[in-house]
Amino acid sequence: MRIISVNVGTAVDAEWAGKLGRTAINKTPVTHRVEVRANGLAGDERADLANHGAPGHAVYAYAREDYDWWERELGREVLDGRFGENLTASGLDVNGALLGERWRIGTALLEVSGPRVPCVVFRNWMDEPGWVNRFTRAGRPGAYLKVVETGELGVGDEVEIVSRPEGSVTVAQSFLAFHGDKELMRRVVALPGRESFWDEAARRVLGAGSDLTPT
Repeated sequence: MRIISVNVGTAVDAEWAGKLGRTAINKTPVTHRVEVRANGLAGDERADLANHGAPGHAVYAYAREDYDWWERELGREVLDGRFGENLTASGLDVNGALLGERWRIGTALLEVSGPRVPCVVFRNWMDEPGWVNRFTRAGRPGAYLKVVETGELGVGDEVEIVSRPEGSVTVAQSFLAFHGDKELMRRVVALPGRESFWDEAARRVLGAGSDLTPT
């Protein structure tokens, strides 16, 4: 399990980038080692801080194996970084990772916080018919990560799974929870230390009056 591409990008104005009109989805691979800061990788930006500014959205990871699947589905090449991820991994089951699972990459420690949810910017960037629905149905969202310990990482670094919390749900399961699976959402809500962005999703799925206190 290793990192095969490290990708960063800065925010630019784009008419197609939804109401905000700015996006940093276009990530460029870099070959040098990159500093991992509390809010993400050095040289990388998040344009939509209202929806992607939480600590749990600091880094986005996607698996090369899932890209290979998409290449067959789309009938075209899909290069590392195309989905806007910071880390492209090989040999790592990103969607099978557990919420709260921790990865040591280089000298940085990262924690899985949730799935990527497709939006209008992603749809317009990919320029594929019905992209949001296709991406959702595929169930290969990739994982958002928060930075537990800062450090540095680079291409070729191994991904060491440091810990896997008992009773958690996988990234793929949490993606289903976000899209309305109440039982899985109850399991997400029960996780201690879950990221705050889950609260809004939980109220939408479970009802506004739901108790979101972990048991």
